[in-house]
Amino acid sequence: MSSIIEGYTYDIFISYRQKDNKHDGWVTEFVDNLKGELESTFKEEISVYFDINLHDGLLETHDVGASLKNKLKCLVFIAIISRTYCDPKSFAWEHEFKAFVEQASQDQFGLKVKLPNGNVAGRVLPVRIYDLESPDIKLCETVLGGVLRGVEFIYREPGVNRPLRANEDNPHDNLNHTIYRNQINKVSNAIKEVITAVGQYEQKPKEVSKEVFKPISVPLKSNKTKIILGSVIALALIFLGLFLIPKLFKSTESVEKSIAVLPFKSLSDDPEKQYLADGMMDAITLHLSKIKDLRVMSRTSVEQYRKPDKSSSVIGRELDVAYLLEGSFQKFGDSARLIVQLIKTGKEGHTWANEYDRNWNNAFSVQSEVAQTIAKELYASITQEEKELIEKIPTANMTAYDLYLKANNYRNEYNKTRDLSAYHTAVNLYKTALKIDTSFAKAYTGLAGAYYDRYYYENYFKEGFLDSCLILANKALFIDDKLDEAYYIKGRYYLANGHGDEALDNYDKALKINPNYYLAYIDKGYILRSQIHDFVQGFDIYPKALALIGGNERAGLLRDLGGTYFKVGFIDKAKIYYQKAFNLDSNKIANLDALAWLESSLGNFEEALKLYKRAYEIDSTYLPDIMYYSLAGHDEESYLLAKKYVEHYEKTGELNLTKSYRVGYAFWQVGKHEEAKNYFNQQIKYDEESIKLGRDVAKIKSTHYNLAATYAFLGDKAKAYQYLDDFNTMNFYPFWVISLAKHDPLFASIRNEERFQKILQNMEAKYQAEHERVKKWLEEQGML
Repeated sequence: MSSIIEGYTYDIFISYRQKDNKHDGWVTEFVDNLKGELESTFKEEISVYFDINLHDGLLETHDVGASLKNKLKCLVFIAIISRTYCDPKSFAWEHEFKAFVEQASQDQFGLKVKLPNGNVAGRVLPVRIYDLESPDIKLCETVLGGVLRGVEFIYREPGVNRPLRANEDNPHDNLNHTIYRNQINKVSNAIKEVITAVGQYEQKPKEVSKEVFKPISVPLKSNKTKIILGSVIALALIFLGLFLIPKLFKSTESVEKSIAVLPFKSLSDDPEKQYLADGMMDAITLHLSKIKDLRVMSRTSVEQYRKPDKSSSVIGRELDVAYLLEGSFQKFGDSARLIVQLIKTGKEGHTWANEYDRNWNNAFSVQSEVAQTIAKELYASITQEEKELIEKIPTANMTAYDLYLKANNYRNEYNKTRDLSAYHTAVNLYKTALKIDTSFAKAYTGLAGAYYDRYYYENYFKEGFLDSCLILANKALFIDDKLDEAYYIKGRYYLANGHGDEALDNYDKALKINPNYYLAYIDKGYILRSQIHDFVQGFDIYPKALALIGGNERAGLLRDLGGTYFKVGFIDKAKIYYQKAFNLDSNKIANLDALAWLESSLGNFEEALKLYKRAYEIDSTYLPDIMYYSLAGHDEESYLLAKKYVEHYEKTGELNLTKSYRVGYAFWQVGKHEEAKNYFNQQIKYDEESIKLGRDVAKIKSTHYNLAATYAFLGDKAKAYQYLDDFNTMNFYPFWVISLAKHDPLFASIRNEERFQKILQNMEAKYQAEHERVKKWLEEQGML
């Protein structure tokens, strides 16, 4: 069978080492399952080349070039990446993997293809069946010319690292929490993306015929006349090309398609009715956010302009948008009035305005109409799928909708004030709305969000941690599988429970529906930087998130970006972004805190404390990082700060998940040993339970560091090294972590031991490898 693309022998080529198939037939089973999945993914018949020869490819007497050249002419190359595959001496590596990369790099499509959504995918699809050592990863990346990604089929338990089987005996024991069936589906979907992109590339649009203007033939007396006349015509054509034609055919792409929807005013004298205006504003913002061709500022970014004392030009400049939408709303009885005006920033006065006097029952159609009209004004294209999303009616019952809007208002109040009465009111309103309309999907996600906000810390160590959020999000998706906020809540659930892959999958689903969902970008960035440690992808996320937020949130994200540069060792870049953040919000405390963290990690402890103290002088409620006082040996000040930590966590009800042992050390240093032991024990309890339950802090292994430091200080070297060895399995260590490990007073008893020093050396080597990889990428992007 040939490829679905003319000129190619196969659609898919499977490359593997026979050693990985010899024992239990893992590769054969994988190929059989993949073929079945492809049948349900493609309408066409997809051809797969899979060599089941027991001798690792062709024999020495065979002509490799003639035998494989045609077979390697495929659209997608799947490499089963194992420990044995990464061997430059093997047949599969040299004559299949490297050969395909070289061949595909030179064919009509190239090694990487652009997907319809604008992203880029490689035609090499790695399927990883083991965790690899760093040299093997580098080996693969050298051939690929980029980061080794792909789909993982790895089963992990403590001390276990093997291929994931189709039918696991105890699937829930897998620390990856990956499901074989889902991974097969991911491979099939990845293949679909590449082949679809290749197919679109192949179908080039027919060239538009251009009318040729021929000069009128006139008798000329001499060549000189011809030259003069030709010159005049040439100048005329140049003038026409430079000045007239661009004006006749001005592209709408020149319009900056960015907008911020400012908080709507309530025309009612009753301030209790403001929630209706907020609900109308939120709905229109959300509709606009579904349009990929628009850049829409986040709801939280515009809140600062609720009582605007700035001109539209200033607001537009601060938010970096070309348009603002202002609105006023009033509901009286069954009637409703919405007044909106679209303002081009930089020009005082509106470019479009309208007044809608409708029945309240038609509120949803008004929201949709306004959003689509604005899109037209901004020359934004709307796909049919986006149009359907915008026109979707969330509930057929306006009473339920009114209760839902009120609930949102109380939930926002709870998040600002932590007033439990506001929380209970919100929950009751959501539940009442659902009693009226059991198919109101957004009410389920509203309730799920309220539960998440309220019970995160209270249920942190319970088996069913946030399960109600997952159940409610799934209920919402059962009703409406195009509900972005439901996928976002699922992403938060999986992130909190340490399942980064599932979180990323749900964030991507949310972003596919709502490409302006900045919170999903931020959470994705966190996973990439803190769990996966892929800083190249992490840096790539920041521009997308920064384009959608303004005000203090933007400053916070700029500091986070600075901190990310710092983690991977680019100190000067970090300082640049700290300064950008400070220029934006003038937050001296946040700026001093960031700079103090940097100085501490550079070993300049006294300089760091000066910065911390300057921040404290500005605001006595500010809590600097207690460990840096201990690093500098300021025991009395560290103890006083520790007492403030204790007061803070008692007051807020939050859990001191990562600093309890620092509080214990501070108490110990001033002779309060019994109290110190309580905090050390609290840290041990928090961390061991977090590891057992697979929480996010365990995923990023801060728990393992904390336990190692605690046990080292308490004199239990065996347990200290047990957790250090686990900590030593990470693929990257931030700059500041290495600095901390070198100077941490809790490791004083083992710091000079050879075993501890080897762990430090390994940490530094992994840090340096990622630093160099990121440096190369930054230089290629012109960012260094």
